[in-house]
Formats: sequence, C-alpha cells, structure tokens
Amino acid sequence: MKTAVLLSSLFLAPCLAVPQTSTAASRASSTTSFTAQFTVPASADEGATLLPNVYDPTAADAQTECPGYNASGVKTSSTGLTAHLTLSGPACNVYGTDIHDLDLTVEYQTDARLHINIRPSHVTAQNQSWYFLSTDYVPAPSQESGKMTTSDLTFSWANTARTGFGFNVTRNNTGDVLFSTTGTKLVFENQFIELVTHQEENYNLYGLGEVIHGLRLGNNLTRTIYAADAGDPIDLNIYGSHPFYLQTKYFEVGNGSSTTLVTEQLDTINATANYTSSTHGLYFRNAHGMEVLMRATNVTWRTLGGNIDLYFFSGPTQPDVTHQYLNVIGKPVLQNYWGFGFHQCRWGYENWTVTEAVVNNYAKFEIPLETIWNDIDYMFQYRDFDNDPVRFNYSDGKAFLQRLHDRGQHYVPIIDSAIYAPDPNNASDAYSIFNDGNDTNSYLLNPDGSLYIGEVWPGYTVFPDWLTSSANTWWKNQMVAWIQKLPIDGAWIDMSEVSSFCVGSCGSGNLSLNPVHPPFGLPGEPGNVIYDYPEGFNLTNATQAASAVSASQSQAAASSTTVSSASSSSSSSTSTSYLRTTPTPGARNVNHPPYVINHVQGDLAVHAVSPNATHHNGIMEYDVHNLFGHQILQATYAALLAAKPGKRPFIIGRSTFAGSGTVAGHWGGDNESKFYYMYFSIPQALSFSLFGIPMFGVDTCGFNGNSDEELCNRWMQLSAFFPFYRNHNVLSANSQEAYVWSSVIEATKTAMDVRFQLLPYLYTLFYNAHTRGDTVMRALAWEFPNDPALAAADRQFFLGPSILVTPVLTQGSTTVSGVFPGLVEGTDVYYDWYNKTPVSVPSTKNTTIDAPLGHIPVYIRGGAILATQQMAMTTQQARNTSWSIIVAPGVDGTATGELYLDDGESLTPTGNNATKLVSMTAAMGSLNVTVSGGYAGLGLPLANITILGVQRAPPSNVVKINGETVGNSTYDASSKTLFIGGLQSALGGKVWGGNWSLS
Repeated sequence: MKTAVLLSSLFLAPCLAVPQTSTAASRASSTTSFTAQFTVPASADEGATLLPNVYDPTAADAQTECPGYNASGVKTSSTGLTAHLTLSGPACNVYGTDIHDLDLTVEYQTDARLHINIRPSHVTAQNQSWYFLSTDYVPAPSQESGKMTTSDLTFSWANTARTGFGFNVTRNNTGDVLFSTTGTKLVFENQFIELVTHQEENYNLYGLGEVIHGLRLGNNLTRTIYAADAGDPIDLNIYGSHPFYLQTKYFEVGNGSSTTLVTEQLDTINATANYTSSTHGLYFRNAHGMEVLMRATNVTWRTLGGNIDLYFFSGPTQPDVTHQYLNVIGKPVLQNYWGFGFHQCRWGYENWTVTEAVVNNYAKFEIPLETIWNDIDYMFQYRDFDNDPVRFNYSDGKAFLQRLHDRGQHYVPIIDSAIYAPDPNNASDAYSIFNDGNDTNSYLLNPDGSLYIGEVWPGYTVFPDWLTSSANTWWKNQMVAWIQKLPIDGAWIDMSEVSSFCVGSCGSGNLSLNPVHPPFGLPGEPGNVIYDYPEGFNLTNATQAASAVSASQSQAAASSTTVSSASSSSSSSTSTSYLRTTPTPGARNVNHPPYVINHVQGDLAVHAVSPNATHHNGIMEYDVHNLFGHQILQATYAALLAAKPGKRPFIIGRSTFAGSGTVAGHWGGDNESKFYYMYFSIPQALSFSLFGIPMFGVDTCGFNGNSDEELCNRWMQLSAFFPFYRNHNVLSANSQEAYVWSSVIEATKTAMDVRFQLLPYLYTLFYNAHTRGDTVMRALAWEFPNDPALAAADRQFFLGPSILVTPVLTQGSTTVSGVFPGLVEGTDVYYDWYNKTPVSVPSTKNTTIDAPLGHIPVYIRGGAILATQQMAMTTQQARNTSWSIIVAPGVDGTATGELYLDDGESLTPTGNNATKLVSMTAAMGSLNVTVSGGYAGLGLPLANITILGVQRAPPSNVVKINGETVGNSTYDASSKTLFIGGLQSALGGKVWGGNWSLS
C-alpha cells in the first residue's frame, strides 16, 4: 500500500487543525469507530518553494566557479596508491564550504574490482557522519588478492593547468577508457560534491534506481536518488536508492578483427554487421541525497554530502558485473517456496469475514491462492502490532489462520514504519507499544532532544531510530509478542522512506488532538471518489465511461471552487518566489541545502521525516535518510527469525538500498491501473535484477484507479512470470480479484498453469541467485550481449536463460511485435510453450505474434531441459504432484538443465540430507541425470518426458532407463514432439532417487 493519494486536498486553511467528524471509508461498515478529532491542514505538508538547480538559470556552475584540486605526495604499492589532494585556488564555496585537503586511496581489491576513495583529510568526531558512511550500516569490501599488475583495470591520473587533478579508469586488454574525469574539476564541499565524467554519444547505462523509466536510461535524464513516498511518477525519484549503474559498450567487428565503438542511435545500427560488447559496472557507495545528470556526452554525479567512494567492476559481461557487485553488497536471500505462489490483497478488506470470503471465492472458482494479505484495515486505529478488537480480533484471526495453514495457505499483513504517539492525558488512548519504545530510547529526536513527532495514518507518530541497538531490540520484541497472538507468515513493510504527512515535528505540543486525520482525503471520501479507468475504457464500456467522466468533472469543479476560494484570500501575486540559501562557512543547512536536488517532493522535509531529525548518536537524518527502509528490513528479518527460529523470513519492503535483497523482496509501489504502467513493470523488474533484489513484482491490475477486464486479463498473465505475483488495489476502487471477470478467470488459470509447471525451475533460479548471484528475470540484451539492437529491449524478457515471455502491453491489441534473438541468425531455436512446436524462422528479426485476449506468448529457448510439476491450489499441493521432463534441444541437438531441491523453508539447509542438486544433459537420443545430495523429500514418480524438435519418428518406440525397458513413446509429426509416457513405476517411483540414463 500506499502513497498518500493527493487526488483532492480540500483543507487549505493555515491553522493547525480543523474539525473532522467523518471516518475513513474503510471503516464505514465496521462496528468500531475511528473518530479523528481533527484533520491536519494541507498546509502542514507544504514546504519551501524551491527551484531545482538543474532548472535554475541563475544557479552557479561549479565547474566555472571552483578551482579544482592538485594531487601530490603520491605513494604507490603493488595493490594501489595513495595521494594528497589540495585545493588549487581560492575556495569557491558555491553550495557549501570547500574542503581544502583531501585524501585519495586507490585499491586493486581483486583483479575485477577497483576501489577509488576521496575523502577529507581532517574529520572530527562531531562531523564524521557528514563524510563517512559507517560499515555498521552499509558493508564495504576490503583489499583481497588483487594486484596492480594483474588487474583487469588500470587507474591513471594527471594534474592539468586548467582543471587540476583528474583520473581515468581503463580496461587493460582493450585500452578502452571506462571512466574519465580528465579535463573537469573535482568539487568537494561539506554539502556538495561534483564529479563530471566523459561519455561517448548514445551510451548505454542501466540501473540508478529507483525510477519508473525504460530499462536503458538514455542521455537526457536527471536521476535523483533520494527515497521518497511518491506514487510512482515517471522519471522522478521514488522509494529506493541504488547508486549503481551497468554500462554496455558495443563494438562493430571489422576486417582483421578490428573493432569500432558503436555510437550511433540504436535505430540506425547496421543490422547485418558483426558486433561484440563489453560491460562494466560502477557502485557509488554514498547514502546522501544524490543526482546523476545524464547528458549527451557526459555523466555528472552530484551529492549532498558524504565522500567519493567508487567501486568499479570489470565484467566483461552483465552476469560477471552482477556477480562482482553482489559480492560487495550481498547476494539475494533464499526465498520460501510458498512465496512463489499467488498472493491477493487490497486496501479495503474491512474484517476477517470479508478477508476469508476472498479466500473462499478463489477456491470456489478453482483459482490457486497461496497467500491472503491485509492492508492497514486490520489495525486498531492504524497502529502497528495492534489488531482492531472487533473487526480483526485475535481469537477469530487465529482460527482463520489455522484454517489457512491447514490448507497450506499463508497470511501476510502490512506493517507501517511509524508508531502512534498517544495523548498522554487520555488514558483511553494508551498504547503500550509506544511506551515500550519510548522507555528504551528507540525513537528519533528533534535537535533539542525532544521526540520528533510527525504524522502518518494513525495520527501524530514517532519513528524508530535504527541506528540504536535498543530500537532493533524493541522492534524484535514487539514482533515476537504480536506473532504469539497472531501467527502471521511474513511481513509487508510500507511507508519506509520514511514517510510523514507533515513538515517537521508537527505533533510536538499537539498530542492532545490525537488521533488526527491526514491532510488529504482518503480514496472514497467526499471529494476523493475514484473515477479513473484504464486507456480504452471508453471504447469497451462506453456508457459507464461517460458516467465516470461526468462525475469526475463535477467532483473536480467542486474541488476547484474550494481551492480557488482559499487561494484568493491568501495572495494576489502571480509571481513565484523561490527560496535560495547560501553557505555558512563551516556549518550546514540540512533542511534547505544550498544545492537543490530535483526531488519529487521539492523540499526535503515534505512528506518525509525532516533532514534535521536527530538520531541518539547525534547523526542527523540528512546523512542517513536513504537507509531507513534498508534498516527496517534488516530489523524485521531479525524479528521474524526470532519469532520463528530456523525458518526463512518472508519480507516484502517498499524502500530499499544496496544490499536490501539479502533480507527482503520488493514490490513496485503505488502504480496505476494503466496499460503503460503494465509496461513499466518490466524495466522496473529488470533493474531490480541488477540491484540484487530478484524477488520483485508489482500491484497486478494496478493499485491507483479502477482496473477493467481487459487490463486485468493481460496483467494477471504477465505477472504470472514475475517472481513475486500479487494482485492489490486501492481503497474504494472497484474490485479486481482474478475471479471478478469470467475472461480473467480463464486467462489467470492459463498463465498460472504455466507458472506452476515452472515453479521448480523458478526455485532453482533463486537458489542460483542466492549462491552465485545470478539474475532471475533477464533482459534480452544480457542473454544476447553481442546484438546492439537489443540494448533498449524491455517489452520482452527472459525468465532465467530458458523462458522467453512476449506480453501484449497495449490496449485493444490482439497481436504483439517481438523478436526471437538468434533465430534469424541460426544460432538459436525456440519452441512454443503451449503446442511445443518449433518457431518458424521469420523473414525479419522483429515479427508479429498472434496474441488474442487471454493468451500470453511464452517460448522455451532451445538447449534447455525443464523439470516440471503440475498446477494445484497451493504450492504445497503442487510439490506433491508427479514430475515431467521437457527436453528442448538447441541448434546443435544438445540440451542441459538443473534442479535444486530442499524443504523450501529451512533457513540454512545444510548437510547431505538437506538438499539435492540434479544435473540433466541430453544429446544423441539419450538423457542423462546425475543426482547429488540426499534430500529425501519430493520422492515422487516421473510421469512422462517430452522431447521437442524431433524431426522424424524414431525407428522404435522402445524406451530404456538404465537399460531396462519402460514406458512407451508416441511421435507427433505435426508438432515434431516425442512423448514418452507410462513412467510412474520406473526408477522405483522416485525420479530423483539416483543417477539414471534414458535411451
């Protein structure tokens, strides 16, 4: 759930609060009441009027104003060098106080990883957090076995007369310069760092999240990295902070194997030429607010503090870079098997009865459902760790969860990031969870040492101080105690940027007003009724669309009248006055830094805890804002582990940082019920593959706005091929569960049938992600790195190396344009998933594929062996079905596959009897299976084997396993498939009991 939905803000009066008598829409049918005494005015969440530097024509240009640095005192060793950097002229102090002396450290940490650090020479205990990111919060690798003489990369530097110190990072075997600041000035101030790097035209960068954008970032984008509670705006900063990019360079191969860098636009590339590529990565380890300005021939990094802490990864392929990066930030957590089932949620299931009715409806329509979720509706007055005593009481809840667990189903509730601060003078408002945290000094403070009190869903709230051990212990204790009352199966962490609905400590001195209503109307409340629908709804539902347009216009007119009335009394000026601050020598302005980043909320304190909120160790939120979401995920992981020792915690979080994938997955936030947001889900997922968070999915059918049958039909099928598969939508919007529309029921079952068959494959991919750092969802360009035409391809994707998905992403379409990489060139073959026939070679690389409503094109890439199981109502039931094997030979007639097996829930399955690895190879009419490990679970029979691409019937239908005649074979000449059935009794009824060969 849920960015605050600011569709209609009617409370514009400048007073502190106004009377409020209505209740939240989700409470309308409940027998309890949540009577907010006041509504916080909209003005409480309005900050200073700021103009981002990138749009400010009067802004100082640091490259022009500042002197740069000169390097001296260089000392080299076999593993790197150190140097002293000194300001080469008078301080410019454009956006902070210039740091006169800096230390440069270069480390060849491994042959594939180069570390460059530039930091102030003189730091005190009082300002350490201004510049250093503690390894207690974000790990940093150290020197390993790398040496300058064996490294893939070389660091070189020079002092020039005009710009001073600059450096290059070069790939040794090609001489290709990967990163160059030569000819630009280094700017290093206490609130502003600038590093300008050169790029060739039409460069290919990926990553730098979190953002709603195409996969390839392009060269006309400013990427702001600052965690924000914002409902998925396009191209602006949202929840997560991932200062990492992957860059791929393509080279045209000429005569004599000479290579020329490709700098043309992608649509002008010579399709008949031969190409090669190299890929590298860069991680800027810094948690301060940041901008990355991508322009035609340069990329500029700007930060609001910290130091320059760069890690270069030499690749030279995307898998190599991802492995190298995840060796630094940590590999993805091993997920529960049940987490790959289907999840259903919405904001608006108002009690246990309604929630269980959803579960029962899925069963009624025979649609698999693994996990039911609750949004904030379950809470007592929106308070963490506290169920509503009537609508979601513990007794009924425990019984409901027991029924779920008996059927192999699960339950996950939302947990917010702020803690309600009760009125200390009202005994009936008591909240022991707050008291426990307050007694242990677990909350953020104001600079004067008082509690920092913001405002979120329950009213005025406080916020955990994750830099203290006491907050982590308090959180764990609350979680354990709550789970003893209600045995939940996982946690959904929301609002963790961290969000607050007012600027500053607005609750200080105002707790007597609690509980207060947010400064905006909730969806469904008067003035905030949802009338929005997907594209094309006016074509498919003309009458309903016309009514919605009319009602929306009436609502907008009423809102406009209210706003105009309030505005007319406040100002008659039409000019905009922007706040611009200037540096104070030696000090910082953390609330309004002199450099204004292009932040989606403008003022850093808007809709967030203010930058001057202070941790108990003296560190200001300004220095660690981007880490709150990461740290609450870590605290939640430890808490769930304490509640259920030895079991893998299941966590989905909203705000993430580098390394969050080691403990949690992520969902794409508050998207909209639009076809274009369905498209954006693909590049967002692929980006999180690069960030080491493969457990990713979006709110299927859309969160904000009303969905419709066509969009939900397409989206339920697309999301079936994302690792995290959940349907979720906003309060008061129309229902969009998979059973609402008959065509969606059928489309969902069709896609789920494929997903369930592929669950063993998907689980194995996640095992490889966890142990090796492999990606799960993959861009076409990563699997086919020498085809520059695929550099921006993000409307298709591979699931692992073997499954190609080509969804319809536009309204009204019954066909989709797609490419089968390598098919035209003759290097690859593909098989239609549904009929198992080989895909015909098209005349052009881009081809049109039939995709009527209810059909999502899915293909098996040749060279794969897939071990599959059958669809069932839960993953537990599916894991107890018999096995099948699909052999899809490549162009050379061979195929390989692997399978990982364990109990699907143990935290660290160790020992020979805890796991099993299966290796499968096929060639020349034989299939060989090698088994290692003694895990005894899933000792199930092999039902059948299907071999694809068989050009002619075999001379005999005799099938032998380990020399013994078993089963029977049937050849289908039209599909060119050989089906071998009747194998249930083969191998003693246990397909993975040991090694075997089929011929």
